[in-house]
Amino acid sequence: MKRRFSKQIKIGKVKIGGNAPVTVQSMTSTPTKDVDATVGQINRLSDAGCEIIRVAVPDTEAALALKKIVAQISIPIIADIHFDHRLALLAMENGVNGLRLNPGNIGGKKKIKEIVSAARYQDIPIRIGVNAGSLEKTILKKFGHPTPEAMVESAMDHVRILEDLNFDLIKISLKSSNVNQMISAYRILSKKVDYPLHLGVTEAGTLISGTVKNSIGIGVLLSEGIGDTIRVSLTHDSVEEVKVAYEILKALGLRQRGIEIISCPTCGRCQIDLFKLAEEVENSLSNISAPLKVAIMGCVVNGPGEAREADIGVAGGQGQGTLFKKGKVIKKVAESDLADSLIKEVRKMDN
Repeated sequence: MKRRFSKQIKIGKVKIGGNAPVTVQSMTSTPTKDVDATVGQINRLSDAGCEIIRVAVPDTEAALALKKIVAQISIPIIADIHFDHRLALLAMENGVNGLRLNPGNIGGKKKIKEIVSAARYQDIPIRIGVNAGSLEKTILKKFGHPTPEAMVESAMDHVRILEDLNFDLIKISLKSSNVNQMISAYRILSKKVDYPLHLGVTEAGTLISGTVKNSIGIGVLLSEGIGDTIRVSLTHDSVEEVKVAYEILKALGLRQRGIEIISCPTCGRCQIDLFKLAEEVENSLSNISAPLKVAIMGCVVNGPGEAREADIGVAGGQGQGTLFKKGKVIKKVAESDLADSLIKEVRKMDN
């Protein structure tokens, strides 16, 4: 697929836009002032593949804690700021790599100039983040509802504030809990600007419903070449956000990280406990970083063919299975040993 051209910016050492890969972001759920808890969560997310992390900075205590947090993590950090320009300045003083704020909500021109001056000096990009649920009253009065056009107009108003100050280290997001609204808004915006776009469906819901909404919203746009960085929003452990994000990217052939499991939904021909087998293998191999295709098939009809096409896989039979590696039969394995045998072989391939 042909990607939309976008200017390239850098969050720390991570490139966003241009010809850089689509990056995966998440956000902490810990109080930022709790340094140990926040560092612990960030490092878990980093281990799962998160490449950029955002933290809430609601007060001075949180802003000051950033210095200790930055010293203990290995991925770039973005400060989420609302209304108080002093928190943005403090966050930059304490080592953040990016800001998420809306300049139109931050105060007068003098305050915005202070932020822009510091951001320009330190090469710190600003993400303009528009949410359908918090549009300006003037915008809502004009459009009546938080329509895609209203979201885009809000974003462009904020963009113009920064552009008038000759600042172009900009990234933009247009988030909504309504998938169709979110898709339409990004489509419109993508034709108006060449800044990198951060995709997401906000307040998407719990693990299953949220995964579906994010996969459709983010997936549709990425399939059209729109989007430079993504955050999957889930009411769940944020590590799952990162996992789902990579599954979306893998499904579209945009990124390869970790195993891709190919497994059948089972039918009357299945002669092994495939649900248990697939779950055990997936859980045991969640920390594998090598991009491997792993087939777990439950019968002798489609199983052998699918398993042969994968990097490694098993096809079940009656009380036993066949282990395939790179298209070749390795050995026959008893059903009770299938999981251990497959897990052991995948780990060898990850070294």
